[in-house]
Amino acid sequence: MALFVNHLTHIDVSLWCPTKGLVGCSWQVDAQLEGELGEDGMLFDFGEVKPWIKRTLDSGLDHTLLVPTQAPGVEVSECDEGLCIRTTTPYVMEVRGPTEAFTLLPWASITLERVTQHLSAQLTEQRPANVERVTLTLSDELINGAAYGYSHGLKRHSGNCQRIAHGHRSRLHIFQEQQRQPQLEQQWGAWLDNRYLLEEADIAEHSESQLTCRYEAAQGSFSITLPSERCSVLPKPTTVENIALWLADQIAKQTGTATHVHAFEGIDKGATAQASP
Repeated sequence: MALFVNHLTHIDVSLWCPTKGLVGCSWQVDAQLEGELGEDGMLFDFGEVKPWIKRTLDSGLDHTLLVPTQAPGVEVSECDEGLCIRTTTPYVMEVRGPTEAFTLLPWASITLERVTQHLSAQLTEQRPANVERVTLTLSDELINGAAYGYSHGLKRHSGNCQRIAHGHRSRLHIFQEQQRQPQLEQQWGAWLDNRYLLEEADIAEHSESQLTCRYEAAQGSFSITLPSERCSVLPKPTTVENIALWLADQIAKQTGTATHVHAFEGIDKGATAQASP
């Protein structure tokens, strides 16, 4: 007997890619549980499936930086903050933060298939008595149009969004004169893709080649150093609301036309903003 739950939840992470660098991802999560029916005629109470799986994911790799420890140029060490991740290829990066802000995986690269197998095995080990196997399916959101992945951290957030290197993959809708602008969406989506977004107030060091973002949050001390060209600096915290405002303002100034932006934070949630040139 199998019990399935589609669109159970989603996972938002950043991962280190040996060819692209820091990549923001959002994955839809579907689940299937296999086993024997209990005396109550149920495999597992539907009301308990979602909280159990979501609780496991939320306390695990969700909102962390996934680090392939066997990738070329990746070095992991302990530091005062907890862990220090250094990379050399495709560019130099250093991230410091509490241990729970990172998921270390003994792989040469992070793939959706491997993450799916890893999480399915983890949940199967923790399964209820009459469940034999838990199988997750992770998938990218199907987006018809422009999309981009970004990484950031929100120091004022009370939850795991305060972690300095977590990310999202998002749609982007741009309107001018009440009409969608696919060309602008593609242009700005491509420009934003795989960027790190940070608040201007969190800049600790900035040179022509490198930028360091550093802050204190409820979970501990965080810092990240990246090539300046991979960063975009916002005047305010990098919430989806402020991303929408910032984009609308930038696009309106560039095009000389009033602009309305729908910005998304991963899957199924976002904010809108409008700006005039």
